[in-house]
Amino acid sequence: MSTHKSLGKKLRLVKATKGNRRVPAWVMIRTSRRFTRHPKTRNWRRNKLKKG
Repeated sequence: MSTHKSLGKKLRLVKATKGNRRVPAWVMIRTSRRFTRHPKTRNWRRNKLKKG
């Protein structure tokens, strides 16, 4: 990927990076470990972002 990215692409990448975190520990405790994995977890090699 090129080093020079448009602002819109940068903002989308930042948003995707922030959303790519694990479920907080307090959520696992509160739900009796029902939610251990985040449904929207994304890996940069496997799942690509939408272009729009």
